[in-house]
Amino acid sequence: MKTILRSVSVSALAIAAAGCSTPNPTALDKPGDVPAAFTAPVETQSPVWPEAGWWTNFKSPELPALEESAAKENLDIAQAAAQVLQAEATTGVAFSSLLPTITVNPGVTRRVTNSSTAGGASVTSRTFNAFTLSAGVTYGFDFWGLSQDRLRQARENLRAARYAESAVGLTTSAAIANTYFQVLSLRERITIARQNIDAANRILAVTQAKVTNGVSSNLDLSQQQSTVAAQRARLPNLIEQEREARYALAILLGRAPEGFDVRAQNLDGIVSPRVQPGLPSEVLLRRPDIAQAEANLYALHANVDAARAAFFPQIGMSGQAGYAGSALAGLINANDFVWNIGLSIAQTIFDGGRLHAQHDSAVAQQLGSLAAYRKTVFQAFSDVESSLGQANAAADQLTELNEVVRASAEAFRIAELQYREGTIDILALLNTQQTLFTAQDNLVQTKLARLTADVSTYRALGGGWSQQVADHAYEYQLDWWPL
Repeated sequence: MKTILRSVSVSALAIAAAGCSTPNPTALDKPGDVPAAFTAPVETQSPVWPEAGWWTNFKSPELPALEESAAKENLDIAQAAAQVLQAEATTGVAFSSLLPTITVNPGVTRRVTNSSTAGGASVTSRTFNAFTLSAGVTYGFDFWGLSQDRLRQARENLRAARYAESAVGLTTSAAIANTYFQVLSLRERITIARQNIDAANRILAVTQAKVTNGVSSNLDLSQQQSTVAAQRARLPNLIEQEREARYALAILLGRAPEGFDVRAQNLDGIVSPRVQPGLPSEVLLRRPDIAQAEANLYALHANVDAARAAFFPQIGMSGQAGYAGSALAGLINANDFVWNIGLSIAQTIFDGGRLHAQHDSAVAQQLGSLAAYRKTVFQAFSDVESSLGQANAAADQLTELNEVVRASAEAFRIAELQYREGTIDILALLNTQQTLFTAQDNLVQTKLARLTADVSTYRALGGGWSQQVADHAYEYQLDWWPL
């Protein structure tokens, strides 16, 4: 028995090593697929790659704790982690097909036999037990690499699941930062709107006094009342947007929205860090979504190899050995030992074109995955270029808007004094007030756009993720043991 198992194990490993597989396809093989450098403007003094905890560079006291909480509690990350566990189990199933299946079958049967004399006058009854103990071995020889190709496909799917988990984590951390900044910007815009309403009420009081004293007409009063009402009408929508953004942030943290809140009230103290993109070729190794697309491509290529191997005969071996006896104590007896071994070959002669259709389907899926991989790479390059350009444009715009707000605030201060003194009419004052409010609101929205662009840059560059580091963490599992 030991000799049989040892021979089967040696054969399993030898035949598994003999499996044939074709090289993985090359996806980026056209001139210009990987540009030499990015064209967006960058600050040469900035670091080249973001670190894993890139959100700390914004200098927000609250954001790091939110990011750490989301890494543990976010439900999208939890789903991605469950997909990894499922892929690990599937890989284990695929790996098991390379090894023999061994079963043990103990059994006991109680029998009764009757016998009679020639004349049928007497009947003898005999009751006895029959004990059996056997072990069976089945093994499919993987001459053509079918099982090995399926294992390779499962391992690539496992890699893709792990990369997908990292991609979900990166997307979640970026969404946390963006939503948090959105909450703060809306709170700042609400404050500006309320300050504007206070200013409008202040002007309304002056206008009311002028009308009472006969200096101004009721038309001026009606115009200012309309302005106050219009500015108040903007406030509920901003409050609702802030509430919904806060709820969205709670969901990202894996919490119920009721009762959730953050402390900060505006974007004061939040800085806009900058980072260099490095070389486009390096981005290919720092984006988990690109690594996931590559793993998906390689998995489907292994599926093509498996579909090709399915055309060849499937060769298997089965054997069984055991003991049978009437007494449990004497069951293991050399005289009661029986064994058998067999070899089987299965070759499909006619299947209505099923194997050919399966092979064609596998090839088509690989072609689709190849196109998806190329698109993912090009989209990654576009993400880097766009985020860098948006950050640079928002920075330039902020410089101008700060000057606009400063000048508009001074103009409104002077106009309000002149209106009190009666040297300008109310329309001139309302225009300066509207200009100031618009400039202040635009400034906050542009601050948010700059921060969002910075977050997008960190995400486009992989957020500190590295395929080499990720693969090293699972090197043993990927190279030998499937789990």
